Amino acid sequence: MKHRSASGFVQKNRPRLCFLSYQHIRTFAAPVLAEYSDRADIEVVEGTFDIALSIARDRLARGQVDVFVSAGSNASLLRQGVQAPVATIQLSGFDVLQALIRAREISDRIGIVTYGQVIPELHSANSLLNIEIHQYAYQTPDQARQCIQQLMAQGIEVVVGSSLVVELAEAAGLRGLLAYSLSSIRQGFEDALELARVARLEAGRYEQLNGVLHNLQDAVLAVNLEGLIIAVNPAMKAIFGKEDASLLGQSLARLSPDFSLQATMRTGREERGVVLRLAGRDWIANRTPIREHGEVVGAAITLYDARTIHEADNSLRIQHRQNQTSQGSARYSFAALTGRSPALLRAVQTARRYAQTDLGVLIAGESGVGKELFAQAMHNDSARAHRPFVAVNCAAFPESLLESELFGHEEGAFTGSRRGGKAGLFEAAHTGTLFLDEIGDMPLTLQTRLLRVLQERQITRLGATAAIPVDVRVIAATHQPLSDMVAERRFRQDLYYRINTLRLVLPPLRERKGDIALGAEHFLRRCLNRLGSGLDAVRVLEILRPYLEAYAWPGNVRELENFSERIAVFLLQFQRAEEVSYKGLEVDCPELFETLPPIVDLPTLSNYAKAHHALGQNGGNHGRAARQLGVSRSTFWRWCRQDETATD
Repeated sequence: MKHRSASGFVQKNRPRLCFLSYQHIRTFAAPVLAEYSDRADIEVVEGTFDIALSIARDRLARGQVDVFVSAGSNASLLRQGVQAPVATIQLSGFDVLQALIRAREISDRIGIVTYGQVIPELHSANSLLNIEIHQYAYQTPDQARQCIQQLMAQGIEVVVGSSLVVELAEAAGLRGLLAYSLSSIRQGFEDALELARVARLEAGRYEQLNGVLHNLQDAVLAVNLEGLIIAVNPAMKAIFGKEDASLLGQSLARLSPDFSLQATMRTGREERGVVLRLAGRDWIANRTPIREHGEVVGAAITLYDARTIHEADNSLRIQHRQNQTSQGSARYSFAALTGRSPALLRAVQTARRYAQTDLGVLIAGESGVGKELFAQAMHNDSARAHRPFVAVNCAAFPESLLESELFGHEEGAFTGSRRGGKAGLFEAAHTGTLFLDEIGDMPLTLQTRLLRVLQERQITRLGATAAIPVDVRVIAATHQPLSDMVAERRFRQDLYYRINTLRLVLPPLRERKGDIALGAEHFLRRCLNRLGSGLDAVRVLEILRPYLEAYAWPGNVRELENFSERIAVFLLQFQRAEEVSYKGLEVDCPELFETLPPIVDLPTLSNYAKAHHALGQNGGNHGRAARQLGVSRSTFWRWCRQDETATD
């Protein structure tokens, strides 16, 4: 039955209490139930030891209860079997004393049967009340029944105890007295109201949490200290394949041992980036402790689909690249240029002068000499340094796409055009620098449009009629002989003269041999550091220096960098530079010498190169190297120390 308010209706938003009891205590508690009928909705259910748990679970499944109220064995059973607050009606010493006084009026030999354990302090009541007390304790109804039988065998006529004990005693023909008082029952309901208030606060917090989690695309689940699920969102339910099932209150360890959060709660430390395999897919998991007032009260796990992360990473990389293209960035300065050869220093000096002007520059040079590096350095040394630097390879796009990239397009200008249109690279480079690499590969039709833009300083998007003014400095680069192409009518003469205002010719690597070893040392040291090797790059390169300087390097600096990285990989097998020798490399790493030709004509080498070549072939032994060259040791030492370009 339910106790209703004075109006006769169950009021909303009041605590819902379920009083699970035996008949005697329910009857005894009637006055207290009447007192609290205006403060809570109270359902009184008679539930014996065997069925109390199933009744409680049924009420919870229907969402009909906030707190259970019970006493003795029923309260203990509920606390262990349901995930809900349980207010226990406590048996106080004063309650027992009052019950003994009532029992003494019937007999001076009294039995007391309590749940759990006996009360040692009651032995002193024998002489105080001038009675004989026989105590027993029980855990189950069968044990309680055995206690009653033992008291009967001892001739006891009055038994004090719980509602179950009173019921068994009366069934056996004995007098039973309930040990509880109305004060204890009243306190039990006060405790229940407070538990209901706290439970509703927590339920509201969990409801808010679940409301937030419900809208998250990532899968999230939270547990309390007992490892029971307190929050879970639909994405996580879908992973478990239980979209329609309620997971709240279930044990996460039983549901999925791989998701265990016990270690997280025990250590209080976050775990990020843990890879889990579930439902045939890879997940990235973050485990996080939940704290209240500094104390760990639970933990949460968040799952991210590894495929989504991979896609997002690709998207970010693309976006980053687009930002670099649209906003522009120049990483290199003149300080990044490695080399001390006269040819390189002259080129740097010229480029520095060009950087101070706003005129167009044509950079000529073989592939791999560093044309874009010089273009970036000039931009960073100019008045436009803090403005965009946009680079485009004219040979990397088909004609139709290159036109759109350079000048932009309006919506619907062509099939597949971007909705809303798109700004071109000239617009992206406004107030900055536009680097047109491999301009010699630009189609003739686009050369005409480019010439007009350079003359008029304004562009017109594809499909548009309005011209857009642009303030752009153009630096062009090519490895092709543009003058020959002009003569062959493969490159517009007027455009050639327009972009060739300032000309910068970069020397190939074979014309600045003094920079070969220096560049190789720079690249090799950088790669060894990246691979975690502490080898001395200078010591290693002494062995290969004659080979490096004898090679023509058709790929120039780019080829030298690639070769240096190849050397670094082969050198990982060595712990110290002293272990590296010419013969060892020739035997263990023959691939190194597939690119570099043998030093074919020793007489054409400098004495410095001859000496170090001989050292490499003789494992660093100066005596054997001198004998191989047919010179004295003093001459050999002089060759080793003299400038590499000196000759006898």
